[in-house]
Amino acid sequence: MKNYTKYRKGYYLPPTVDMSWAKKEYPEKAPVWCSVDLRDGNQSLVIPMSLDEKIEFYKMLIKIGFKEIEVGFPAASETEYALLRRLVDENLIPDDVTVQVLTQAREHIIRKTFEALKGVKNAIVHVYNSTSVAQREQVFRMSKEEIKQIAVDGAKLLKELTEEAGAKYRFEYSPESFTGTEPEYALEVCNAVLDVWQPTADRKAIINIPVTVEMSMPHIYAMQVAYISQNLKYRDNVVLSLHPHNDRGCGVADSEMGLLAGADRIEGTLFGNGERTGNADIVTVAMNMFALGVDPELDFSNMPELVEIYERVTRMHVHDRQPYAGSLVFAAFSGSHQDAIAKGMHWREEKDPEHWTVPYLPIDPQDVGREYESNVIRINSQSGKGGVGFIMEQQYGIEMPKKMREDFGYCVKNVSDHKHKELLPDEIYQIFVDEYVNVDRPYKLIDFLLRKEPDGTRSGSVDLEIEGKRKTFVARGNGRLDAVSNALQENLGVSYKDLTYSEHALEIGQSSRAIAYIGIKDEKGKISWGAGMDTDIITASIQALFSAINRMKAGK
Repeated sequence: MKNYTKYRKGYYLPPTVDMSWAKKEYPEKAPVWCSVDLRDGNQSLVIPMSLDEKIEFYKMLIKIGFKEIEVGFPAASETEYALLRRLVDENLIPDDVTVQVLTQAREHIIRKTFEALKGVKNAIVHVYNSTSVAQREQVFRMSKEEIKQIAVDGAKLLKELTEEAGAKYRFEYSPESFTGTEPEYALEVCNAVLDVWQPTADRKAIINIPVTVEMSMPHIYAMQVAYISQNLKYRDNVVLSLHPHNDRGCGVADSEMGLLAGADRIEGTLFGNGERTGNADIVTVAMNMFALGVDPELDFSNMPELVEIYERVTRMHVHDRQPYAGSLVFAAFSGSHQDAIAKGMHWREEKDPEHWTVPYLPIDPQDVGREYESNVIRINSQSGKGGVGFIMEQQYGIEMPKKMREDFGYCVKNVSDHKHKELLPDEIYQIFVDEYVNVDRPYKLIDFLLRKEPDGTRSGSVDLEIEGKRKTFVARGNGRLDAVSNALQENLGVSYKDLTYSEHALEIGQSSRAIAYIGIKDEKGKISWGAGMDTDIITASIQALFSAINRMKAGK
């Protein structure tokens, strides 16, 4: 690509910083989560949510377990003002939930925000102003001191209005455009704000470090966070918060590394909705913790319901490959992947291990409300015998012999390849029935009668239909199946060897069906497989033999 030389790094490295955090493997406890879906997420929608849709989304966030929810920028939008008032008027804010409102560090906006807060018991007032070099020089054309004064004046007004209201609102400050700000200067502004608020252990302040625009690799942002965390005044009485955006596709990584570097709180949205490329995806950050054995303290156990509500009220789409939530994230089409998953699932049944270790599945799909049968093994032309066998066994109780599974796998692949589409379980089952079960052309079983002789052998007759004509053959052999096999080979001019046989019940009860599988090898060594289903296992086995012979006759 041309023109790459017009770009340079827009971020600033912090001074010397303690890097011991980089040796941590993962966050060992959940952060404070703050959903900004109703504000940051909503403002980025092509069609913003209606008031009723916001209420539904808000209730869903509470159900998931969010204790801090940003409900809007009430001074900037009548709809967001109305939302906050409705939450108050209809008593929709639980005692353990804190609503957050956003305001610029401008007097008239702050005052309008406090009007909207009347009657709110627990609130966070989040004030911000931009501090980056580009914003100072190009937008505001102000000095560092002038920009810092805006932050300090805003902090003072928040404190004054809260005292006037007789409330105990908590305060949050963000040096917006932090990623383009010199870390030392951002720290200076944050500490100046904290000097105004004088946070205490029972009323902590929040300092929020936003990735307003991603400008660096995640480890650089984490170094900046570590620098702020290690040098912030009143640190024990400050909740250090992160608000990563996703311009470089690293919003989740920024969040995770920022937590390692000392952050206590994450602001983000479900599925990463937000301006430009979006915000940090809280679902992914939380589920990544879950997959490492850490309780995220959010409940995503019904992911399908969450996705349905989200897509309906936001009119956005959760991508099929979205981590943990996409419709295809637990799906395996590859034959080798399917085989490994099927064997891993059998291993779990046999060993009952304490921890989840199934190949290719980082978590148990059932933990997020997904089912194995319809989500994990998906069949198309890339699939193999393992996946096909898994579906047949799990959904229909059909346990084919290993070699027959391979034969059936190729059969299914050919159908999918010719139709150029994924095959659903019912379609796969129907292929099995049509291709292998009780195949009756050109030879159709009508009946058989066999009795036990004194020497232990079986003898009798087998009735069949050939091209519409009924035939009866004498049958004799060491057992029922052997007797019928001998009769067919002697009278039909068919020849085979190495008959392979297995059987099992399909259901339990007096009227249950049984299924039998038979493989026969022709003179060239090719195996033809057949299956028989019947309530009588002997009939099922003889039907399976007819199926195998008929398929061999057809060259299958």
